[in-house]
Amino acid sequence: MTSKELLDIMNKGIAREIQVSIQYMWQHVLWKGISGFAVKDELKDIAITEMKHAEAFAERLSYLGGTPTIKPDPINVRDELKDMIEQDKKDEEGAIALYKQGIEIAMKEGDLITAELFKSTLEDEEEHHDFFTSLLEDM
Repeated sequence: MTSKELLDIMNKGIAREIQVSIQYMWQHVLWKGISGFAVKDELKDIAITEMKHAEAFAERLSYLGGTPTIKPDPINVRDELKDMIEQDKKDEEGAIALYKQGIEIAMKEGDLITAELFKSTLEDEEEHHDFFTSLLEDM
């Protein structure tokens, strides 16, 4: 039996993944100039990856008997490029913390499949965090 706590973390993950997929896609569209040209395709790729994460969490949550949320966390699109990337970095830090918590709870419950889902998603989020951190070094 899956705990309510684990289902809640998965739903928080879905809300977060929907949020950043929209946020990053809008940034991809809004970025202009040379600096935008250099990263806009990567933002689009990350946005698509985030939507795939939302789908994977929703499928697993549904399988476990939960109801996936359709409501994203608040979407933050800033006017300045540096502000956008700082927000993105914070969003990835939140995801990293959340997914580490999800791994811990899933392992305690003996749910190896959900733990592995959190682990593989965590790996992507750490890569995204590194990308945004590297961008900020050049701004």
